[in-house]
Amino acid sequence: MMRKLDLGGKNVVPGGFKQTLTMVKYTSLDYFRSRKFFILLIIAVLVGVILTSVVGYFRPSSFLSSPLSFYSSWWGMSATFIIILSAIFFGGDAISGEFQNKTGYFIVGNPIRRASIYTGKFLAAFLFSLLILLVFTAITVGNGIYYFGTAWLPYQFVESLLLSILYIAAAMGLTFFFSSLFKSSTVSIIVTVILLLFVFSLLQTLIGTLAHVQPWFILTYGAQVISNVLLNPYPPAVVTLPVSPHPSFSISGYYVRLNEGIFIMLGYFIISTVSGLILFEKKEFN
Repeated sequence: MMRKLDLGGKNVVPGGFKQTLTMVKYTSLDYFRSRKFFILLIIAVLVGVILTSVVGYFRPSSFLSSPLSFYSSWWGMSATFIIILSAIFFGGDAISGEFQNKTGYFIVGNPIRRASIYTGKFLAAFLFSLLILLVFTAITVGNGIYYFGTAWLPYQFVESLLLSILYIAAAMGLTFFFSSLFKSSTVSIIVTVILLLFVFSLLQTLIGTLAHVQPWFILTYGAQVISNVLLNPYPPAVVTLPVSPHPSFSISGYYVRLNEGIFIMLGYFIISTVSGLILFEKKEFN
């Protein structure tokens, strides 16, 4: 994979940046040749087609009462799901697959840095996840223009899209961490699926609703800012409601602030990505 350059009879190993670009290139080719990209693309298009059909046929007022309510109902309930699927599809076996399939043994035998391997794979997975999200974005905006025209694209939707891109990086970082932690692709994928789709949501409900503690340390809580910015007015930080007929018992609902959501997603991205790289650097290929 990594060729040496012949300069005046001397072999020169490409620098780290060129090594990273080479990894991005070959990982991208692998994605194009695999079924996962096309399966995920079909899922994103299918979700868009289903939403288009439902809104077009039933004309629900929750979607069509205003441009902001349209993007809030459409984007808020679908974008995070597609992002999680993208992280699982492209990142779940990105590193663990090299151990399980023994292909990493041949890669590290070349004069290429492990950091370049890790970074190249991460960038390729991120770019393909972004491509899937942009396809869904195009379907969303196309429907919004059909119902409200080009002049009615809310700035809140642009904010939500930028936050969604940050969520891709955070979810991908966490996925790469588990992919580096386990040498089995099946285990790393299952752990990521359970955490992002079930455990985080359950913990967020139990900790926030019943224990009355802000779940600021949970990624999916920070990602709620993607849908919160589409609400007008922005929801309060916490809503506490008594439970009838037991007024002494209450449940709390927490709504992450914009700066908190950004901080949480950035924290997950930085910590999990760096931790995954450290694990990958220390693991040996047999």
